Amino acid sequence: MEQAEQIAWLRQNTSLESLSEETLRAIAAVIQEEPFQENRRLLLEDTVPEALYILKTGRLESYRTSKTSLAQAVSLLPGSILNLKELLLNQSVEQTVITLSDGVLWVIPKATFLAIAQQYPEISQIFSRQLATELDQVSAQLVYERERQTALRPYLVPKVKRGIIGTSRYAVRLRQEIRKASQDRQSVLIFGEPGLGKDNVAGLIHFGSSDRHEPMIKINCDTIQASGAELFGRAGGRPGLIEWLGGGTLLLNNVQELTTELQEKLVTLLETGEYTPVERQGEPPPTPRQCQARILMTSEKVLPVLERKGLVGHVIKVPPLRVRKADISAQVEYYLSLTCRARGFPKPEVTPEAIRRLQGYDFPGNLTELESMVERALLQANGATELTEEVFWSVDTKGRRFRVNLLNLYPNLRKFLRSPWYPDRINYGFTLGFFAVVVAVLMLGPQSRDSNFALNLFWAWWWLLILVVFPFLGRIWCAFCPFMIYGELAQKVSLWLYPRKLLPWNRQAAEKWGGWFLFSLFSLILLWEELWNLENTAYLSGCLLLLITAGAVIFSLLFERRFWCRYLCPIGGMNGLFAKLSMTELRAQQGICSATCTTYQCYKGGPQKGEGMETGGCPLYSHPAQLEDNRDCVLCMTCLKACPHRSVEFNLRPPGIELWTTHTPTYPEVCLLFLLFGAVFLHRLPEIEAEFGWDLYLDHFAIHAGVSLLALLVPAAIALLADTLIRLIHTLRHHVFPRPFLELAYGYLPLVLAANLAHYLRLGLTEMGRIIPVTFATFGFGTANLPVAIAHPAVIAFLQAVTLILGFWLSVFLTQKIARQSFWNLLPQHLAMVVIGSLLWKVIVGW
Repeated sequence: MEQAEQIAWLRQNTSLESLSEETLRAIAAVIQEEPFQENRRLLLEDTVPEALYILKTGRLESYRTSKTSLAQAVSLLPGSILNLKELLLNQSVEQTVITLSDGVLWVIPKATFLAIAQQYPEISQIFSRQLATELDQVSAQLVYERERQTALRPYLVPKVKRGIIGTSRYAVRLRQEIRKASQDRQSVLIFGEPGLGKDNVAGLIHFGSSDRHEPMIKINCDTIQASGAELFGRAGGRPGLIEWLGGGTLLLNNVQELTTELQEKLVTLLETGEYTPVERQGEPPPTPRQCQARILMTSEKVLPVLERKGLVGHVIKVPPLRVRKADISAQVEYYLSLTCRARGFPKPEVTPEAIRRLQGYDFPGNLTELESMVERALLQANGATELTEEVFWSVDTKGRRFRVNLLNLYPNLRKFLRSPWYPDRINYGFTLGFFAVVVAVLMLGPQSRDSNFALNLFWAWWWLLILVVFPFLGRIWCAFCPFMIYGELAQKVSLWLYPRKLLPWNRQAAEKWGGWFLFSLFSLILLWEELWNLENTAYLSGCLLLLITAGAVIFSLLFERRFWCRYLCPIGGMNGLFAKLSMTELRAQQGICSATCTTYQCYKGGPQKGEGMETGGCPLYSHPAQLEDNRDCVLCMTCLKACPHRSVEFNLRPPGIELWTTHTPTYPEVCLLFLLFGAVFLHRLPEIEAEFGWDLYLDHFAIHAGVSLLALLVPAAIALLADTLIRLIHTLRHHVFPRPFLELAYGYLPLVLAANLAHYLRLGLTEMGRIIPVTFATFGFGTANLPVAIAHPAVIAFLQAVTLILGFWLSVFLTQKIARQSFWNLLPQHLAMVVIGSLLWKVIVGW
């Protein structure tokens, strides 16, 4: 090629067009033409340049490798100049250049080009002007990027939170749908119930696609302006987020919250890929703009405007957690790992019983609720090596109906229950010493009830009053129980003398066998009471009290807190059973506990926090927010004192409401129920002999023992016979079976309480009023002219009759509430109550 032609080509095709004719002639004079072949490396980054290259024909590609991202390749066309900056600035090559096709290069050796550049300074001047222009462009780009980042930063989604956990068919299908949506740039609608992590599914789609290096922003649709200006921008004004986003991903979260006008604009955007900035009033409509972003949407329902065929590329329905019960175990393990890693806790094991309890719950809050529940359980476990079902609890709306918080109505009551007097000063200032005196008088004083005030207090006062208290205050006796006062005192003294770590509770074994233990112990006590006449033998009654106290002391020395009270005490078992009928309850507001509590001092104990006092935690290891019945609450008010958030409530409620709402029946408890029922017949064996004219040979020990066992079994036998008759009738009529006997048996509970109360009414109303002369007789003083208060037999019989009638109708009502069936379907059970009630009437009232 002639030199003139080379000069003309350089002026027309390269960035050297502004050089003078003389300078271009000097460059053209030293050009060496060098052909090249396809797929050859011409330059290697970070090496010293050897010459200036001008691409005459063919195609090249330049790139620079990166350890953090893919290389950005640039295609070079004829006229491109290589190594100009590097030669003039004496620096290494910045880009690797390879050939994409055969072609020709014009080559000027390094030394020759530098000599020309030194001879003709305008080459450096032109290069400086080019650098200044490029710098302005870079500065403008940096300003734009800075403004872009500022606009997008509040909405950026930096990373995906988690994958889809679980192996159920729902989890597998969801992963497949996410993978499919990640393979293109079509719009996606993700819908499902609250708490399912739909925005996380959108993140999985974006970060699993080829757009993963582009920004992703999330906009909550309930916060978007009515005009949509922040999303679409204003004509002639500030750009909207869609324009700032460019080719990234736009996530519209909870799209069902959009106004009708914005929904129509969204439909236009999905249909045409265009949007129109918000126009200014009085100005012509702006020109629609092209949307480069990919649109993802989440919703709690499918919107009618989005149901048009082809409008949305992918529709993904996220299944609720209640249909993915098989994935709950994996979800719990995942959340445990996250929380333990974040808080530096050792990861505990989760018992199978806890997983089953979680799988039995429907989780209206889905994954969000489960995550919160796992975190609460971990904090409540307080470093335990395993999480049991006791620390997993959830909101139950059924348990919150028809409640009145007495602590709000009566502030002085709250003040008293939080004071040192309740129950500690009462227990250690009075009960501890008084119980010792009672036991001493029983062991050392006169042995008959008419001359021993301790025996009178135990049988005439205590039994009657505690039965009267059950419907009002439940298990409150256990808050002042002398057995456990001595147990706690022994525990404290032994830890002071011999510091050690007490044994933790084996809850699974205790729940399984504890009820049977206390049932067996109560059975033996009843037989002992009947066969050895404990009611009128002082030292044997004292031995009974010492036996129960010994159990409390021994287990307090072995186990932490009140293990004996919760699982093994026979009196505690009876108290817990009758406490279900109480019209009061101690509970906590689950919303406050889950939202604001992080220490769980009511359960675990801890130092003073706010208005929460320092305590050792619940003695029965019960959290007030997870209580479902009164069985495991002794009303000690430890939780009320410890709570800094005023979450604990002392509620007035419909009596026994838990029995048809939140109650969980157990076989040991049902057996104890019928044992207490049979105890009334056991105590009335002499009346049975008199009323029916039978000779039961009660003077013969062996026969007496056999008759006593039969008396204990009478109510259970009648009830089981009635239940068998119910199921036989339903089988013959092909009706749906009623609830199992395990549940229906609790319908007898009011009648059991009424029968025991009617039995002790006679003892109480004839001997309670003799306490003054009996006390004098105990210490050998005369009893003449001392006041005595005794109810008339007719009054006693009337009260007994009213008690039994009331107990019968309450049992009928409770049975209907538990069974939720018609009266006639449960007629055999009601007739069984009539039979048992008639027998009780005969042997107690005697009319």
